Amino acid sequence: MQTNDRTLFATVLICGYALVIGYTDNYVRVIAQDISLFEFHALRAAMALPLLFGFALAFGRGLWPRNFGFVAARSAVHGTAMMIYFSALERLPVAIVAAGLFTAPIFVLLISRFVYGRKIGPVRVLAVVIGFVGVIFVLGPRALEEASVAALLPVLAGLLYAIGNMATREWCPDESAETLLAGFFGMLGVMGAVGMAVIWAIKPDLPPEATGFLLRPPVVPGAMTLWWVLVQAVGSLIGVGLMIRAYQVTDASRASVIEYVILPASALWSYLIWGETLDGMATFGMALIILAGTMISLRARAQETPAAA
Repeated sequence: MQTNDRTLFATVLICGYALVIGYTDNYVRVIAQDISLFEFHALRAAMALPLLFGFALAFGRGLWPRNFGFVAARSAVHGTAMMIYFSALERLPVAIVAAGLFTAPIFVLLISRFVYGRKIGPVRVLAVVIGFVGVIFVLGPRALEEASVAALLPVLAGLLYAIGNMATREWCPDESAETLLAGFFGMLGVMGAVGMAVIWAIKPDLPPEATGFLLRPPVVPGAMTLWWVLVQAVGSLIGVGLMIRAYQVTDASRASVIEYVILPASALWSYLIWGETLDGMATFGMALIILAGTMISLRARAQETPAAA
């Protein structure tokens, strides 16, 4: 396991990830009008993997993992989390789904302490609490009104996402970001293809308006859908690559709190693209989330500067 910790560098990487993913995820609602969740993941993987292989060949980067089992396990956990996450995006706004997903820092803190026996300082605990309170404010009364399976799915995704993020540093510290990206997209591609095959085989007897993003049979996508899937593929390669690298250079319990920044990033893009605005309670929640990430970053800087000196 790596012992070096570069939290400030990880902060920059995660901010880049948040800006890219916050933009691309806002267009999932467009994709969901045409194809299914499974077809989306299969198509995105079919576009992303050749781009990744081309990059690896051009720059002499190997993609085969050093430990196939750990990479496959991490990919399966993260892939399942993303399947759940994207299924919720059809029914809920990006900021709401992201808020549920980012209960992950709570799970990361618990796993770090009770599974790996890590000592968690008071600043990190306080930052997680402040960030989680911010999430509650962002969710607001709407989350309580929509307390359904769809509203709870992002929390389940958050648990799996936390396990996958811990695995990035604990199981795969010596794997390249390109290798983990290939495993991630490869697993999602397999899941998507299997899902498409199952839906095609069972042919659920449902009216078209009831099939939705989850149960829609495979179709030939339109040009606009293909364009946004390509944008998703390129954006995900860049964004997820930045996120993977961030979790390799700093402790997961720090990175997961900084990753709260995707909430304000998603809300910003929702406003710029769709004109969706947040009320005062949600804005206050965003401020708390930014405060939590800032606390982690400043604390890390204070710890890293004496060590560098």
